[in-house]
Amino acid sequence: MKESYKTTNRREFLKTLSLTAAALPFAVESAAAQPKSNAGKKPKNVIFILSDDHRYDFMGFLNKPKFLETPNMDRLVREGAYIKYATVTTSLCSPSRASILTGQYAHKHGVVDNNTRVPEGTRFFPQDLQKAGWQTAFIGKWHMGHASDEPRPGFDKWISFRGQGVYYNPTFNIDGRQVKHEGYVSDLLTDYALDWIENGRKRDKPFMLYLSHKAVHAMFEPAKRHLGKYQNVQIKYPQNMADTEENYKGKPRWVREQRNSWHGVDYMYHGQMGFDTFYRRYCETLLSVDDSIGRIINYLEDNHLAEDTLVMYMGDNGFVLGEHGLIDKRHVYEESMRVPFLAWCPGMIKPGTVIEELVQNIDIAPTILDVAGLEIPNRMDGKSFLPILQGKKIPWRDAAFYEYYWERNFPQTPTTHGVRTDRYKYIHYHGIWDIDELYDLKEDSREMNNLIDSPEHQKLIKQLNDRMFDWLEKTDGMLIPLRRDSGTQQDKRNPDKIKK
Repeated sequence: MKESYKTTNRREFLKTLSLTAAALPFAVESAAAQPKSNAGKKPKNVIFILSDDHRYDFMGFLNKPKFLETPNMDRLVREGAYIKYATVTTSLCSPSRASILTGQYAHKHGVVDNNTRVPEGTRFFPQDLQKAGWQTAFIGKWHMGHASDEPRPGFDKWISFRGQGVYYNPTFNIDGRQVKHEGYVSDLLTDYALDWIENGRKRDKPFMLYLSHKAVHAMFEPAKRHLGKYQNVQIKYPQNMADTEENYKGKPRWVREQRNSWHGVDYMYHGQMGFDTFYRRYCETLLSVDDSIGRIINYLEDNHLAEDTLVMYMGDNGFVLGEHGLIDKRHVYEESMRVPFLAWCPGMIKPGTVIEELVQNIDIAPTILDVAGLEIPNRMDGKSFLPILQGKKIPWRDAAFYEYYWERNFPQTPTTHGVRTDRYKYIHYHGIWDIDELYDLKEDSREMNNLIDSPEHQKLIKQLNDRMFDWLEKTDGMLIPLRRDSGTQQDKRNPDKIKK
């Protein structure tokens, strides 16, 4: 690969970025006042960049945590669109990735956990693009159903690895051939992505690149250039992290009990890493993803592709870092359900756009097909938000739905269904003797005051419960999936924290 594709250093990043978290509101306002004259036209190419476990609020421009620097994500916001309330339909790697590629809910595509194989005959949107003459490439983490890294339908170019992969010195499956590499996985995947755009495609055809990072999945291993960058920063713990009666008043019992397990702050990953180190390594590992975004954007600009290419960046699910005494994802609290979602296309998107519609991961496939001028298949549950990116007002959903199915491997979290509107969130549990939850997100963004027993909210609870079951019935989701036992069982409790 050409030397020009190698990772740029921090000084080069700073040259391309004049934005700081404090200056962002002014920068966005100024940019929005002077949109490009050709904003609104449809792009010819798409690059979809996916990260793993990146929570929605860990980006520099949001100033949480205050020490985190993501100059290239910040740049996408300044020059493109920030989809503020993006959510996933299932906060778990394989189900979310399958929903992105199919445009379907997990109960419809069938990949309901990280062990279930993709059912035979499942159709991914890149297959529709190929049929329409687009060139397609998948580069990165697949992680659906089993550890195989074999090429999947719909992609002209395939570069992946088995299972979760490794951060350093990975082995890639390149179009069916195993190739060992030296280096850091985020950098290597970006090298291959840029090389395919430069040398691997035909210039007379539109292209879709799906760049899927391993980062920032635990256990976190930052690139050497980022390791230790935040080792001396002070961590501000979430207010609802402490094990107090106030924090757990009105919460389901399973939430407090989980803090003493694999997915809780008192026994996280059974003691493999302390919370402070865990938190800092997460932030440091995220920096390589930001580097990757910067390299992609710079290449597009340097090669006159920016005006015609829609770049979307998204996390496959959120990640909890201490809220409610938990880590990881799976449940439906905001830090788990919401994801970062940024879009950039100078030829189409008005700079500084903030989108507040409830966009979900099932909307990616329909949107990309819309870019290609293709009809959205009836098999898809999602909708195209391309018109919204173009600045148009269209009818849109007023609620986002959620599902998660209990896993024997990680029995701490129950089967969960939920409905999230622009103000309220209703959470319904199956198979446990516990309480459901209702939160007013406008008044209680940290989801601490459970209104499930509030007399004045009973009518709303009934309405949301009806909407949830109407959604499940309409989309053939009324069956709880049963799966064969497989994999390890991370079901131990911390003996030092068990109350006698």
